[in-house]
Amino acid sequence: MALTVAIQMDPIEKIDIGGDSTFALALEAQKRGHGLLYYGPRDLTFRENKVTARVRPLNVRAVRGDHFAVGEEFVYDLSAADVVLMRQDPPFDMAYITATHILERIHPRTLVVNDPAQVRNAPEKLFVTEFADFIPPTLITSDGRAIREFRDEHKDIILKPLYGNGGAGVFRVRPDDENLGSLLEMFTAFYREPVIVQRYLPEVRKGDKRIILVDGEFAGAINRVPATGEARSNMHVGGRPEKTELSKRERDICAAIGPELKRRGLIFTGIDVIGDYMTEINVTSPTGIHEVARFGGADIAALVWDAIERRKS
Repeated sequence: MALTVAIQMDPIEKIDIGGDSTFALALEAQKRGHGLLYYGPRDLTFRENKVTARVRPLNVRAVRGDHFAVGEEFVYDLSAADVVLMRQDPPFDMAYITATHILERIHPRTLVVNDPAQVRNAPEKLFVTEFADFIPPTLITSDGRAIREFRDEHKDIILKPLYGNGGAGVFRVRPDDENLGSLLEMFTAFYREPVIVQRYLPEVRKGDKRIILVDGEFAGAINRVPATGEARSNMHVGGRPEKTELSKRERDICAAIGPELKRRGLIFTGIDVIGDYMTEINVTSPTGIHEVARFGGADIAALVWDAIERRKS
């Protein structure tokens, strides 16, 4: 089965091929004989009920400094593609939401991964609240008094933007921290949306586990240990990946959310678990393919393409 695959992603020349999951997916698609087209979110156009993009044929190779080649640009009707991978990084802003609306016009005849309507309806820090039995105490609000009351109750809290990504803008606020007022002023100045506040989980010192599910089934996991003096475990801010296995609680979480992910057409997802609690469900542009493979785990790119090919067969 040879498919035409259009990849909507950030500039390919800037990616780290040793850590970029989109690149791993592109390599696996090419290995299977699928044809690749590359374009950026700003190349997407809707006109007269047709979705087009300025695309370039793409060839990828696992060679640092020489990892891709592109052909001549041309305007392409995306409904002619078999698959579109929507893989640009968040923020999950109005530009991102608009792209989901546009791509929804061609899905599912052209399979968009992940399902654009479901991505739009499952913001990572909001979607997780649908599984209340598995999340820490959580508050979503713009009300400063409510946030102070939440800190009074839980003492040590994490404050973060509702639609942020990559650990940007995440703050730990201790009971005696005098900066809470200033932080709330900053969030009000920079964001129109509410903030999300959660009880601080001291288990994060042992790691924040990224668990990957493919078509609702567990596929692999890594543990990300924060650097000394850092409350965030994201690897681009110094988090250290390490091999891990699932606990019973984590298996229960996967069993609870997996069927819903599959039902929604969320083929490639990543959840974050600290201690006994799930803190996020990543559906926009999940990562972790390289890290899982590096520690002897499954070939997740292959599992993702297996799932896509089953839906296209």
